[in-house]
Amino acid sequence: MPGENLSRDEARERAALLSVDGYEVSLDVRSALGGAEGEGPRTFRSVTTIRFRCGEPGASSFADLIAPSVTAVSLNGRDLDPGEVFDGSRIALEDLATENELVVDAQCAYSRTGEGLHRFVDPEDGEVYLYTQYEPADSRRVFANFEQPDLKAPFRFEVRAPEEWRVWSNGAGEYADGVWRFAETRPISTYITCVVAGPYHYVTDSYERVLPDGTRLEIPLGAMCRKGLAPHFDADDVFLITKQGLDFFHEHFDYPYPFGKYDQAFVPEYNLGAMENPGLVTFREEFIFRGKVTRASYEARANVILHEMAHMWFGDLVTMEWWDDLWLKESFADFMGTYGSVGATRFEDAWITFANRRKAWAYRADQLPSTHPITADIRDLQDAKLNFDGITYAKGASVLKQLVAYVGEDAFLEGARRYFKRHAYGNTRLGDLLSVLAETSGRDMAGWARSWLQTAGVNSLTPQVLLDAEGRIDELAVVQEAAESHPELRPHRVRVGLYRRDQGGALERYAAEELDVAGPRTVAGKLAGAEAPDLVLVNDDDLTYCKTRFDETSLATLRAALGDLTDPLARALCWSALWNLTRDALLPAREFIGLVLRFAGRESDIGVLQMLHAWADSALTHYVAADWRETGGRLLAEGALRELRAAAPGSEHQLAWARFLASVAAGEAELALLRGLLDGTEQVEGLTVDQELRWAFLAPLTAHGRAGEGDLAAELSRDDTASGKRHQVRCLAARPSAAVKAQAWAQVVESDALSNALAEATIAGFAQPAQRELIAPYAEKYFAAIERVWAERSIQIGMDVVRGLFPALADSEETLAAADAWLTAHEDAAPALRRLVLEARDDLARALRGQARDAAAAEWPGGPISGR
Repeated sequence: MPGENLSRDEARERAALLSVDGYEVSLDVRSALGGAEGEGPRTFRSVTTIRFRCGEPGASSFADLIAPSVTAVSLNGRDLDPGEVFDGSRIALEDLATENELVVDAQCAYSRTGEGLHRFVDPEDGEVYLYTQYEPADSRRVFANFEQPDLKAPFRFEVRAPEEWRVWSNGAGEYADGVWRFAETRPISTYITCVVAGPYHYVTDSYERVLPDGTRLEIPLGAMCRKGLAPHFDADDVFLITKQGLDFFHEHFDYPYPFGKYDQAFVPEYNLGAMENPGLVTFREEFIFRGKVTRASYEARANVILHEMAHMWFGDLVTMEWWDDLWLKESFADFMGTYGSVGATRFEDAWITFANRRKAWAYRADQLPSTHPITADIRDLQDAKLNFDGITYAKGASVLKQLVAYVGEDAFLEGARRYFKRHAYGNTRLGDLLSVLAETSGRDMAGWARSWLQTAGVNSLTPQVLLDAEGRIDELAVVQEAAESHPELRPHRVRVGLYRRDQGGALERYAAEELDVAGPRTVAGKLAGAEAPDLVLVNDDDLTYCKTRFDETSLATLRAALGDLTDPLARALCWSALWNLTRDALLPAREFIGLVLRFAGRESDIGVLQMLHAWADSALTHYVAADWRETGGRLLAEGALRELRAAAPGSEHQLAWARFLASVAAGEAELALLRGLLDGTEQVEGLTVDQELRWAFLAPLTAHGRAGEGDLAAELSRDDTASGKRHQVRCLAARPSAAVKAQAWAQVVESDALSNALAEATIAGFAQPAQRELIAPYAEKYFAAIERVWAERSIQIGMDVVRGLFPALADSEETLAAADAWLTAHEDAAPALRRLVLEARDDLARALRGQARDAAAAEWPGGPISGR
């Protein structure tokens, strides 16, 4: 990644000097078809005209472009020598006038890493598909520009493409004389411009509503995917969620959707979940389901659709000045994805998923050594790339949920409305949002922001219950603690819930108090005199962002009767708290697995159940003592098989247990069953083994040596699609062979021939929990290779390799020491690379602490659970 970075200071200096009036971008992608010509990357022609003003005539600046070659550059009619002004990532601009016109004619490279203009060849039919993905700074791989969010401008695109193709961009398009020409956009940032081109399957619909002033708003809707996925494309449901979202956001934001049409493209080999390009949102095509999935998958897709839609206002209409305030769009969109799901769609329980799944991401990120305030210090683009994390998204959304409880829903939404109207098509900082929220709420937003946005770390809240002589509550207090590394105690708006068993044995809430927790200890005065609870839940209804802890009585109740807790959100919060205790080495991992085995079969919420499966798998892989792994794996596999057979035939719970069985199967009986289900010699009533489930069953069979290259080739012949190829590549890398591991390592680390999706699949298959000894030699190779990989590859591929191949399964003090030695010897390495290694090192250290706690539990079962 040499020479491709951009610092915040450089961006600020350029923004102070320049303002941009408009772009005209002409792309010729006819070269996407046919054989590649000559050596080097396949390229396309990109001609860009930028009209801009300079506040200091005679000054110098630069434009951004990453391209194999530049044919011509002219500035204000003067031809410049590309060899002198272009260095591979920047075009030097000297002696600027008050008003300027820059024209750049370049040969840009098609991408195979999902950054820039990505080119994909469908193995099923040979068709070629293109799409762009830029955030934070890859539009410069497609056209010359000023690549920073605060230099907004209108864009006008035109594209020459193969005759049989269709092309889309942010604005509405028309085709004439062999050229697709698109309407000029409103002022937007470079990173949210977009082009999609190819023989996509395209479906249309429309949305209408009458605005408060009596005018009618009409929004053309479109949705597209590869032709090979068309039989599986449920566009009607995509449009249903889209229309429900547009209704919801218009009702709440009081600002009409400002970008004309609304297309949604589901594209292949996509690195992200989705991207909020105005008028042309892109999604990973895995949101089109090729087989049966649970309700949780549809809920997740709806959440992402609404998340991206919220960005049309938070992020596209009003955009952060620099990536320091990335949260201004991502936290809001993450919050609005769930808020809109509950308020507008059939997924009325989406806050349960948020509490159980989304916040788990935040809790993990906020306890890493790289944790940062929600308003982060983003020095450059590499920092920005890594800050699309659990802090910026999930913690930020959690804090906004707390903010709504703090200022009230009406004040929060009125603040958003004023924010849009005041800053439409502009750029903002933290203070701009806080000022409107202070206006609408009358609250001290500066103090709130200092505590919640400008400090890092997560607090823990623990109940202290004192009973009187009659067995009633004498005093109930909430104790707040913080880690030594981040000692900030914060104001929390919470609801403390008291639960006890009724005559039928159900755990029900019988009393609650909503209060503001401040400082180290806060008394819930209204609960004095209540009957003694069996369970105290200090963050009932999940109003705040914290780690929930339990007193000993509550913990004993959960150990005995977690499945009797009738409220699904309260149950999800308890599971989340127990998982945090496990990760913090306060609850033995084998005890968490025991709780899953006892109570997960009674879990009604399918999303929570699937999260429990993932946590149990993680507990087995990383947190149980090494000498108990085989036992734990056997117990989980037996439990999964028992629940699979007990589940209602054809139910989504049956499907979830079948997938979990595949993830933990290691014994002869389970592997034989999976083989039989594949061959048709075994059946589970109601379970349809579709193509996606076949690959799920093949994965453990391959990893345990029960299926080989021939089996995978035969399966690929059944499913000779892009999805099938990714599955096959993953399974091939999972085979238990030293030669296989050497080949997989070489394909990813020593070569860049694989596309991003196939590199990701190879990495996923490489490290199998049952193959610890086989991959142990790669720990040393990893630390020897990562600095070179980081220097030579794109940042996306570099991140995939550094994260995905860290020797986490070589879970020993020796590996921890090797990570420390690398960090000590590479203090001058790229900060983003050091951050990735430091995070992986911290996960390993946490796993070793968990293993030690679990080993101690074998000697001293039932030990105390305490601490932060």
